[in-house]
Amino acid sequence: MMVSLSFEARIRVEGLRHLQNQHDELEAQFIAEKKALEAKYQKLYQPLYTKRFEIVNGAELAGIKEDQATEEKGVPGFWLAAMKTHEVLAAEIEGQDEGALKFINDIKWSRLQNPEGFKLEFYFNPNPYFKNSVLTKTYHVIGESDPILSQSIGTEIEWYPGKCLTRKVTVKKKPRMGSNIAKTITTINKCESFFTFFAPPRIPEDEDGRDDDAYDELQDRMEQDYNVGFWGRYIRDKTIPHAVSWFTGEATKDDEAEKEEERKEGAKKDDNEVHDEEKEGALKKEVEEKKEEKQSSDKASCG
Repeated sequence: MMVSLSFEARIRVEGLRHLQNQHDELEAQFIAEKKALEAKYQKLYQPLYTKRFEIVNGAELAGIKEDQATEEKGVPGFWLAAMKTHEVLAAEIEGQDEGALKFINDIKWSRLQNPEGFKLEFYFNPNPYFKNSVLTKTYHVIGESDPILSQSIGTEIEWYPGKCLTRKVTVKKKPRMGSNIAKTITTINKCESFFTFFAPPRIPEDEDGRDDDAYDELQDRMEQDYNVGFWGRYIRDKTIPHAVSWFTGEATKDDEAEKEEERKEGAKKDDNEVHDEEKEGALKKEVEEKKEEKQSSDKASCG
């Protein structure tokens, strides 16, 4: 494009580049200050999150007198209920997952600096499903204003025997021909589970001789993990800071009101577009009619 411009126009484009550079410098300053402000308030939030942890897990009575306290400690199933109240997260939680998710005692997040991104941490009380006390999911992203997921890393879960929620093991006995000894056939199938969240797909380093079907499956899993990354941000931005409101259901009302407002705005925009199309159609029709009138008049004049 620049080649086709005159010398004077190129000088003007250089002036525009100078303005763009000034804008980019200001934008970089804005992003840096935004991160600093976020870090400042994360520190201010932390004592509140610590207090919430103590109340949820029974280390703090939160105003209840000692003689009024019962044997039950904390708020049972707090984080599971908070997650299930949000429709996006609830859709990812299967029935068999709930027994394990009841053992969550806290969820935290932290921002990464190099590379850019964030990390989610799910803390669990000792449970009969797996050995891990913390399960993490790390997201590496590119870009600040419109981030793109470049990589996700999850914790390898150390399942206790027979307790894995992401795999279903089926054992069958098949009689051998002409023998009293039966052959044991073990089949392992994948299960839909919230805990697949911690097992993102890995891209093989050696792509030579790869199986196309396996590669297509990998692409599908990567796309699914990208979508899961979307609700990972829900946990970071909605569940963690407003967990109590999700637990009580108050956040659901606010969320529904926000969606209703968005629907109204969308409907209003659609109505305006339809109205604009109707106006444009009427205008075109009027122009065509005037052309036809003119043509008729010209023919009459020629006659």
